[in-house]
Amino acid sequence: MKSQLTHIARLLTPLVACIALAACGKKDSDASADASGSAASASGAKPTKIVVQLDWVAEPEHGGFYQAQAKGFFKDAGLDVELIPGGPGAAVMQQVSTGRAHIAQGDSTNTLIALSQDEPVPVIQIAAVFQNDPSVFMLHDENPVKTFEQLDGQTVMARPEWAFLPYLRNKYKIDFKQIPQNYSVANFVADKNLIQQGYYIAEPYHIIQAGGKMPRFLYAWDAGFDAYAVLVANKAWLAAHPEQARAFVKAYIAGWNDYLTNDPTPAHELMKQANDKNTDEFMMFSRQMIIDEKLVIGRGPEGGPANVGLITRERFQTQIDQLEELNILPKGKVTVDQAMTTDYLP
Repeated sequence: MKSQLTHIARLLTPLVACIALAACGKKDSDASADASGSAASASGAKPTKIVVQLDWVAEPEHGGFYQAQAKGFFKDAGLDVELIPGGPGAAVMQQVSTGRAHIAQGDSTNTLIALSQDEPVPVIQIAAVFQNDPSVFMLHDENPVKTFEQLDGQTVMARPEWAFLPYLRNKYKIDFKQIPQNYSVANFVADKNLIQQGYYIAEPYHIIQAGGKMPRFLYAWDAGFDAYAVLVANKAWLAAHPEQARAFVKAYIAGWNDYLTNDPTPAHELMKQANDKNTDEFMMFSRQMIIDEKLVIGRGPEGGPANVGLITRERFQTQIDQLEELNILPKGKVTVDQAMTTDYLP
C-alpha cells in the first residue's frame, strides 16, 4: 500500500537512549565491527558496488538500510551501497530481475507469483524485512465489525490483487463488496463505516493529521495469512558475489537492530535528504509503530533481535500451500527451494 498516505510511512520512535557518551560510543563501534564481519579483510580492496531498489519512497520502513548506510556498517563491510527510492510504478521485480538492481525490498506473495510465471523471474528471497507484512484492514473504533467473519456483506476498499481477499472468502465462507483502493485516507476519515486496506506503519499518522482518530485494525496474520516483507536478490549476482551478499545481509541486520534500539537520527537525516516530505514527527511515529507491533523482531516468545532478517522454509511452504489452494499459484509450479534460501543469513 503506497502513496501519499499508504505503503509509505514506516518505522518508529526513539526507543532506548545511551546512558553516557562513552557507552554510546562503545555501542556504535561494537555494532560497526559486528556488521563488517572483518573490516581488515575489506581494507585495501575496492568496495563492491551494490544497488538496492526500495519499494517505496525513503521512509522508516527502510530504517535498516538507512541506519546501516549512515553508521558506516555497509562501508565497513567493504560495500558501496546505493539506495534507489521507489514509489508508484517502481517496478521493483523488473529492476532486480534484469540486474539493474542487485537487491530489492518486496513482499513474499508478489515474489511467489512472479516465480510462477511461464518465464519465472531470476530472483530469490534471501532475508526478511518484516516478519509480518504490515498490510491490514483499518476500521473506525465505533465500527461494529470486530472479526473477519463479520466482514460478510460489508464493503471494503482494497487493492484488487491483494491475495488476502480471496483467502478470507475461502477460509470464512464469506463475501463482501470490494471497491478499488484510491491511496488516500480522505474517504476513511469522512466515512465512519468504511473499512479500508492500509499499511499499518503509515496510514494511521495521516488519518490523525487529517482530524481522525487512531484506527482499529484487523491484521492479516491473525487470520493465518502470514506473508513476509522480504529482501529479494538477483540469482546471477548472488552466485557471483556470495560473500558480499552475506556481508550485506549482516550489515543490514545490524542496521535494523541499531535503528530500533538506539538513536534513529542518522537514518532519519538520510531519509529526509532522499524524501523531503519526511518530517521528524512522521518518522518517529512510524518507527514506533514498527516497534510496537514487533514487525522486525517477531512476536511471541520466540521473538527478539535474533529473528531480525530470519526467514524459514516452514512459513514459505505454508504460504505456497495457501496460494495453491486459492489457485493463485499453479500447483507444484513453485517450490520452497526456488522461492527462498537461508544461505546468506548470518
